[in-house]
Formats: sequence, structure tokens, C-alpha cells
Amino acid sequence: MNSVINEYKFIELPTLLCLGADMLNSVPEVIKRLSLGKKVLLLTDEFLRTRIAKDVENILIDGNIEVFTNTIQDSTMDEVNKQIEFHKEIKPDFVIGLGGGRPIDIAKSVSFQVNQRFISVPTIASHDGVASSRASIMGSKKRHSIQALPPIAVVADTVILDKSPYRFTASGCGDLIAKRTAIADWMLSHRLKNELISEYSIALSDMTAQLITKNADIIRSQVEGYSRIVVKALISSSLAMCVAGSSRPGSGSEHMFSHALDSFAETPALHGEQCALGTILMGYLHDLDWVEIKNIMINLGLPVTSRNLGLKDEEVIKALEIAHTIRPERFTVLGKEGLTRDAAIKAATITGVIN
Repeated sequence: MNSVINEYKFIELPTLLCLGADMLNSVPEVIKRLSLGKKVLLLTDEFLRTRIAKDVENILIDGNIEVFTNTIQDSTMDEVNKQIEFHKEIKPDFVIGLGGGRPIDIAKSVSFQVNQRFISVPTIASHDGVASSRASIMGSKKRHSIQALPPIAVVADTVILDKSPYRFTASGCGDLIAKRTAIADWMLSHRLKNELISEYSIALSDMTAQLITKNADIIRSQVEGYSRIVVKALISSSLAMCVAGSSRPGSGSEHMFSHALDSFAETPALHGEQCALGTILMGYLHDLDWVEIKNIMINLGLPVTSRNLGLKDEEVIKALEIAHTIRPERFTVLGKEGLTRDAAIKAATITGVIN
């Protein structure tokens, strides 16, 4: 009989999830409801600074909230430290991250470091970090997933998300398809290394991949409100990581492959695109139905070859060879030694990722 594992565990989850048309206008109400204060640091990027950020500023000002807006250049620790210094100068009550992955990751990291709450306002559905407790930050040589706190609220306006370039939404779908091999890696580590798993977070993560698979045709058609399906799945994936207390249910060998590409590729693609391509390769190594995974990606309009992703065949091979070094503490199908060059070439060739 298996012994019962007693563990003392905090699970931090967002308090409010606001998803729908024209939700941007509800931000002051969200702030009031959560008693966050009257002074906010709004972090965004250069592209959005004179666009959606202006609308958010006006909405906040009309709600009697003092706004200090700052733009981020990249998702690095230097940027985090720079924004913390700005935060010390203005002394806001809370933080808002507006944009794609980078502004939200920086807002998440800054609020965690200064012990404040933040609101996540995604403008593209390209990643599953919109509501997670992890932030993807670039270190000196490679990208790391670091501990933070989840947003206290997520405000996702489907009018804005529907209008964003479809490539970003497809990338978000790719990040969700990647849960198939992330879960397989976690279960493998459980069987071979006795790593603890969370059945609930696994079920939640698996549901997100199924949701995208089931609704692939609707998503690809881009009918009004289609982004709602993708964002719901991305938020659920974020919650799975919050429940697990790590990125395990959402990030495995396919993410390590993507981060390896980020570290040296001449022109890296979008995160979700690379993770999806890695899912084909890792699906083959896991002996999953990688052909089905590939067909789902094709149906969603995701690239399934290195050439279509703007990558060189040699870059894919190198990423496969070094992926196991990205997170050496995390056991995956890549093992501790990684793939040999011949094995990497074979996997990429059989799956058609390289020609």
C-alpha cells in the first residue's frame, strides 16, 4: 500500500479572471474591487506605448487613478532591475503589465521583487504566462523560468485579441500543443526518478491541449471572438502551473529545445512556434503519435519544418544536441547525456522537420 504524502503547500491563484469583449474598460472596477490603490506603474513596450497603452491610461485617469507608464526593452534581469529602480522613484501601489510575453514577464518579476500585486493585460494570445507564477527572463546566456507570483487579476479583451496578428495566436496554440510532451516528460520522470507529480495539474494541462485540438477549425477561421477559446486555454495552462508550484505541467523537453534555439539561432522564431516544432520531435522520441501532432499544427497554420520557421537545418540539429543542458536539473526524454548527432539527425529527418 502506498503511503500518504502529507505536504504543506501554498497555491497562489489569480483572484479575478475577466475575459470578453471591451473588458479593457473594466480595469478601474477591477482595481477598486481588489482595493489595490490609486497609483499604478504601467509597464508596456515601445510598440504599444502610443497605441493601446494610451487608451489604458485614459481609462485609468477617468477612474481617478494616477498612472506612471514606462516602456521595457527586453525581458532580461537588467530590465527587471531597471524597472525596480523606477518603481522606487514613483512608489506606486501596484503594477500593470500590458502587452505580450515580455511586458507581462517584467511586470510579474518587478511586482514579485517589490512585494506588490500586479494585473496582467495581454494584448496577444501568444503564450501561457498570462496568469502563471513563472516568468521567462533572459540570463547572461540563456532564458530561465524563474519564480514569481501570479497576477491578482487577468483582464483579457477579446476585441483587442481578435485584431492581433494571427501568427501570435497560432503561437499561443503551439505553446498549448506542447503540453503533450511536457506531461509525458513529467510522467517519465515520475516513473524513472520517482519525481512527485500533481494529477490535478496534469489533468488541467492536458485539457488545454485537447481544447485547442477540438477547436482547431474554429480558431483557424478567426471568427469573431475566436481568441476567447485560446485565451481560456492559456489561462488554464497558467493555473495548472500555479497548482503544481512549478512549470512542470507546461514545460518539458520541447521548451528546452526552444530555449536552446533562442541561445544561438540567427533568427529565432516565436516561442510557441518553436515549442510546437519541438513537440513533433519530442513526440517522436516519446513514441507518441507525432503525425497527429503535426497534422494539428498544419490545421492551425503553424510551421512544421525548419525552413518554414526561418531556421537552418543545422540549427535544429544543434538545438537537439544541447537541449538537455538548458535545465539539467529537470529529467526529460532527452536524459542526462542528450542526443547524439546521428540520433538528432534521424529524429529531425524522420519527422520531416528537416529535409
